Amino acid sequence: MKKCIVVAGGGTGGHVYPVLATLDELSDLRIVWIGSGSVLERRILEGRQLRYYAIPTGKLRRYFSLLNLIDLFKIAAGFLASAAILLREKPCLVFSKGGYVSVPPVAAARCLRIPSLTHESDLRPGLATRINARFSDSILVSFPTSAGYFDARFRGKVVHTGNPVRRSLFDGDRAEGRRLVGCPREQPVLLVLGGSLGAAAINRLVLQALERLRTACFVVHQLGAEHYRDSRPENGYFPAAYFDEELPHILAAADLVLCRSGANTLWELAALGKPSVLVPLPRGSSRGDQIENAAFFEQAGAAVVLQQQGLDQQRLSEVVLHLLGNADKLERMAKRASELGSSDAAGRIAGLIHAAITAVH
Repeated sequence: MKKCIVVAGGGTGGHVYPVLATLDELSDLRIVWIGSGSVLERRILEGRQLRYYAIPTGKLRRYFSLLNLIDLFKIAAGFLASAAILLREKPCLVFSKGGYVSVPPVAAARCLRIPSLTHESDLRPGLATRINARFSDSILVSFPTSAGYFDARFRGKVVHTGNPVRRSLFDGDRAEGRRLVGCPREQPVLLVLGGSLGAAAINRLVLQALERLRTACFVVHQLGAEHYRDSRPENGYFPAAYFDEELPHILAAADLVLCRSGANTLWELAALGKPSVLVPLPRGSSRGDQIENAAFFEQAGAAVVLQQQGLDQQRLSEVVLHLLGNADKLERMAKRASELGSSDAAGRIAGLIHAAITAVH
């Protein structure tokens, strides 16, 4: 009978896809997933050979709000639900990918003396990961400098593994990607990615700059389902709500990628050696993690960063067209991205999971 591990995390594709990349290396184990029950999470996991449980989740706010009181009860309910699941499934280990939903299962695992590992994709760990660090046996990080953001008591548990990247992304074919979007052979491809939900500010700027951009490149644009609506392909422009199975080919065809700077997107681009223009989600809309992620990639020479505040379509198009017209610079950026990326992070994490299981059995 296969040994069992519990995966805790979810809510967004950024939390789910890296875990799936790791699970591809763990086919010898039975997988139980504790998640938030979000529609996107369930859609991504559909068809996977795993048992899925949704638990109550509460947001961990770092400011005063009456909702904190309500969410304390949700977190407590999530803890009790997690403990019941762990007692029923009897896992050897809990692997956390972060997010609010991961805290109750990791805390419950500690109370039940079940070892746990937690992984963080961003440069600066989120609050959920910092809480999980108290209960986890090891803290796995994607950025080599992330250890300094943890309390000194926990830094000895930090292991730099890199960020898991889906195997399928390495199977992309450039010619097939160009065929799928109808791009002429001689045109460079600008791929615009707003994440699984789209990015309204980037979408708006790209559409404003589209006429100018199409003079120098073919624009492939993932708008997100909410923003796609009546968009249709036209000369030099291919919009889509969301790229799924075709994404490896689309990425292979891209000469430059314009996107936010969520950690998982950045590590996928690094693993594929793709130069990028990054427009991080600004503070106020986030805790600033995308700004820090983007700065790391820019300092490494793998990306150009444009802050959203004050950015207009003229500045955006100037930067994009300058890069697409400078093959040497694009090549240098691609090389720097490749040097940052790793195609074996999933294997390293799987090895640590197996080692932790062996240590207790």
